[in-house]
Amino acid sequence: MTSPVPVAVFASGGGTNLQALLDYESEDAAYRIEVVVSDRPDAGALERARVAGRDAVVIPTKDRRPDEVANDTLACLRSAGIEMILLAGYLRLVPPDVVRAYPRRVLNIHPALLPAFGGKGMWGIRVHQAVLDAGAEVSGPSVHFVDEAYDTGSILAQWRVPVHPDDTAEALAASVLRVEHVLYPMVADRLARSLVEGIEFPRVHCQSEPVTELSDEELVRAIRASFQMGEPTA
Repeated sequence: MTSPVPVAVFASGGGTNLQALLDYESEDAAYRIEVVVSDRPDAGALERARVAGRDAVVIPTKDRRPDEVANDTLACLRSAGIEMILLAGYLRLVPPDVVRAYPRRVLNIHPALLPAFGGKGMWGIRVHQAVLDAGAEVSGPSVHFVDEAYDTGSILAQWRVPVHPDDTAEALAASVLRVEHVLYPMVADRLARSLVEGIEFPRVHCQSEPVTELSDEELVRAIRASFQMGEPTA
């Protein structure tokens, strides 16, 4: 295989999805995380980056114009030779100039089945509480391309997680996060491989599974098997 695609991860929080992405690299992934960018100097994701020997960069966004943030961000990405961006709990809107510089090369993972329960302010426990308040019977993560708005880019993969009658927002969050940690690295790897091969990202049709009743190994096998159902996007 050719050299892995150099990737930047944007994160605002503790970075558990970042850790899942880092852990997946050891499985002969087609990507390698070169730099982790955060808008918060105290983000736990930055320490995870340092422990893994990756660059950790803070690019403040508060009270700054989007073009200023974009200039700093693009300078960082270009200096590291970045070809792909993965958002992992990044709570800021990516500046339009950055999105345009990386067309169909920026991914995000959202903890609900988009287009439902998405948009500005819908992150973290708020999403799961909204799912419960709506009486939804299923939830689950969505992986999508990033565009110039919150959670409106093309959806690449979803995995349905059952909502149980006695679920709290915290319990549902844990069930969905468990799937995120498996699904996101696989989709990131698929995008990286499509870039290397010069092909369109194949759409992934994920089946509904009672994931809370699957062991970790069974969950990995089930999601991996769903990738065999992919077909080219239009």
